[in-house]
Amino acid sequence: MRLFYASTSPFARKVRICLRELGLLADTEEILINPWTDENLRAVNPLAKVPTLVTDDGLVLYDSAVICDFLDELARSTGKTDRRLFPITGPTRWQALQLQALADGIMAATGRLFADQQRPNDQRSDFVMQRQAEAVTSGIEALDKQVDILNAQLPGIGEIAVASALEYLAFRWPDENQFPLPPALMAWRGEIGNRAALVETRFYLPK
Repeated sequence: MRLFYASTSPFARKVRICLRELGLLADTEEILINPWTDENLRAVNPLAKVPTLVTDDGLVLYDSAVICDFLDELARSTGKTDRRLFPITGPTRWQALQLQALADGIMAATGRLFADQQRPNDQRSDFVMQRQAEAVTSGIEALDKQVDILNAQLPGIGEIAVASALEYLAFRWPDENQFPLPPALMAWRGEIGNRAALVETRFYLPK
């Protein structure tokens, strides 16, 4: 398989963490690209977005939630692991998907807000920036209310998405003054951040 990714994309990082947690990294070529300029990406994904996964039989998948779900099924069907990142059914499934959706929303708002902050003042929308900041703040508050159910020892898709979101915040605003985390959530981020899959996929600015 081939995975197109950017080193600053939290959605791509979520997929890269799943690859490692599921034992699929050896079967995957990770291709670092610039999605803004690399036409090789648009040749396989008309949206030219990362992450994009090309399977061994030529199937092209995009959107991190879709790719992670595919990888979860692939790992079990090929005997890589018996572990499930996506619960099959029942309340635990909806809880995991809800956590993933919340984390994905935080990542999207973070990315939009950071990008807008880099624009000249006359190209910014204060309303849009406030809207994104409120989404991040409310998202953090919602996660803090659920911190007791977050599993750092055997993370599922919900925890993987949450970890990607929280570390993306720290990557974009290293002083962490803009969006401080509550103590319990900060401690959880520190604990899960020590997992090999997260250490190996840390964000960085390409040279």
